[in-house]
Amino acid sequence: MRRTKSHFAGRLEFLTEAELTMHAGRSLDVITSATIVDSQWERLVEPSTFAAASVVAELVDAFSEPDLAQPEVYALLAAVVPALAGADDARALLPRFELRLLDALGIAPALDACVRCGHAIGAEGWLDPDAGGLLCSQCHLRGDAGRLDAGDIENLRALAAPRGGPVPAAVSANPAVARAVDATVTYHLGKRARSSAFLDELAHTP
Repeated sequence: MRRTKSHFAGRLEFLTEAELTMHAGRSLDVITSATIVDSQWERLVEPSTFAAASVVAELVDAFSEPDLAQPEVYALLAAVVPALAGADDARALLPRFELRLLDALGIAPALDACVRCGHAIGAEGWLDPDAGGLLCSQCHLRGDAGRLDAGDIENLRALAAPRGGPVPAAVSANPAVARAVDATVTYHLGKRARSSAFLDELAHTP
């Protein structure tokens, strides 16, 4: 990999927040100055943390490229980066982040009741991305994908709640919830985030 010759390189590291002064060029704008606002780079370089941070960056870029100026998306990104950098298990924060990102973009799944009949969810439910949220056992018609028990549903709702700021590090997902949220994000994105495959490989590396 070639080393960049730009004297701004250290101020433009991955997920570093910086204030830039730009000069409009013929085809691309040129950075004329850069000042670091916040950098977590040294704590993000651990492989599993970097992989989780890469998922965050990829999803924000894929979902909201024209809308990064949205205050909710910017605030979410500004909060999740230091949370990832300080977490013992950065991957555990992803479902919470993903649900908050979907909410900021107005496409979060409905979790209060069954999205088809409106009845309360009982001992089990299904998170169905195509339906737009939770389905009860009477309305769900297709297999076990997305199935959640009562404890999972409680965990899912806690993850989706906005309390305590955008990404409190104390909230993590049950395995079934993590899979269901990942399926929901994949549905809206149209494909699974490429960085997720690397994260999976690291999780299975001895």
